[in-house]
Amino acid sequence: MTRLLAIARKEAIQLRRDRRSLAMAFLVPALLTLLFGYVINFDVRDISLAVLDQDRTAASRRLVEAFTASGYFTLAASIDRPAEAGPLLERRRAKLVLVIPPGFARDLASGRPAEVQALLDGADANTASIALNYANAIAASAAGAPPSGPAGVEPRIRVWYNEELRSQNMVVPGLIAVIMMIIAAMLTALTIAREWERGTMEQLAATPVRRAEVIIGKLIPYLAIGLADVAVAVLMGVLVFGVPLRGSVVYLFAQATLFLTGSLGLGIFISAAVKSQLLATQIAMLATYLPSLLLSGLLFDINGMPPALKAVTYLVPARYFVSVLRGIFLKGVGPEVLWAQSIGMVAFAVLGLSLAVHAFRKEIA
Repeated sequence: MTRLLAIARKEAIQLRRDRRSLAMAFLVPALLTLLFGYVINFDVRDISLAVLDQDRTAASRRLVEAFTASGYFTLAASIDRPAEAGPLLERRRAKLVLVIPPGFARDLASGRPAEVQALLDGADANTASIALNYANAIAASAAGAPPSGPAGVEPRIRVWYNEELRSQNMVVPGLIAVIMMIIAAMLTALTIAREWERGTMEQLAATPVRRAEVIIGKLIPYLAIGLADVAVAVLMGVLVFGVPLRGSVVYLFAQATLFLTGSLGLGIFISAAVKSQLLATQIAMLATYLPSLLLSGLLFDINGMPPALKAVTYLVPARYFVSVLRGIFLKGVGPEVLWAQSIGMVAFAVLGLSLAVHAFRKEIA
């Protein structure tokens, strides 16, 4: 522990003297959160549908067929009880639950308004908004009325988790994952390469410190900075963008620690492998920026991707942290729902540290 803390203190002193790295560590995450939080808007087309048909008549079946035949909805599940709707939405097996109450066909035949309920997962505001528009149009068409003035069928819409369908509620939590992945890897991508370029690797090699102690010691200051950045981003999300934080803050920071450990370890691995600050920074940017931005589920719905790309997303660590943050912020869920994503981030943290320790060599060639 004494040796490890000595390495951590040495790295903290070097970091304090490097104003560019400090600016990157504290200013860039906040600026990117503000920029992307206000700018990003995106369209999603894939909508999974679950149906609770309590009427079980030819008219109710025609309404369901109108949804599935539209090309906008895919029937994911048929349920028998209202209590089954919540778990489907929580686990993202369905984005819209269509509830057809008893007496639907009778009301429709008599000319009275026939009520239909749509339960939507508002954690993804864009998909919920599109699904709402499609549901209104299809319900009106099934009742024989124009979409602009539905008659016969009267949809009753209830949006879960993101009631106002605000894009920021969906974008900002995911941004925390993507931005921290990029910044953490780029910061530590300079650590080992800096030792080689400044000629201090000989001193480090002469010390009686194990490889794992060097890696963990160098990682500690950056982990502290990363957690501070996460705290700032969370506060900005709540206070600036008005994103509700409904889940456990302790669980959020526990998951953030795992995610940052893996990201920092990845950066140290790149730094130890290439031994050049410029090249390490470029590789870290390439390895984190595009995959995290495009394949994490932040910008594009993973369910709408081709099967090959969908398989690749399981290798993108930000995918798991994006799901965790949205679940904690908007749905207030914990490990009972997010256990699979938590396992993925534990694996990422172990892999990142293992790669860093394996790539680092104290020997001077």
